[in-house]
Amino acid sequence: MRKHKPKPRVLAPDPRYNDTMITRFVNNLMWEGKKSVAFGILYDALDIVKSRTNEDELQVWKKALNNVMPQVEVRSRRVGGSTFQIPTELPAGRKIAIGMKWMIKYARARSGKGMAEKLAAEIIAASKGEGSAVKKREDTHKMAEANRAFASYRG
Repeated sequence: MRKHKPKPRVLAPDPRYNDTMITRFVNNLMWEGKKSVAFGILYDALDIVKSRTNEDELQVWKKALNNVMPQVEVRSRRVGGSTFQIPTELPAGRKIAIGMKWMIKYARARSGKGMAEKLAAEIIAASKGEGSAVKKREDTHKMAEANRAFASYRG
């Protein structure tokens, strides 16, 4: 067990929207420390979202992220020789982190030209409550619901 939790890092807000959540998303999106490339991809994706939906792209992105964030997850725990999937509530920070990672993962898996295009498509789909990332959240919730009987084994 750890003696103490590490201090949460203070993130600088992004230059365009002045939002720390965008910076957090970019940090997840970034490959090999190329942050300016990641910012470019996200901003291009948000421009595409704006042109396709004619809505405020930041609101669409936030709505998409909310639709992707899971409330519960299942954790494996061994009890008396057998492994149970135990549903556990997620802390706020982890919800956001998982939501962002899923959105990026399923955007990368999409077919299309260029990451900005794929990310824009995933953001638009997620904001409407569809797309692979939202499906992943639904599946996770279903799994937790199915294993609700084991919630008493929480350690």
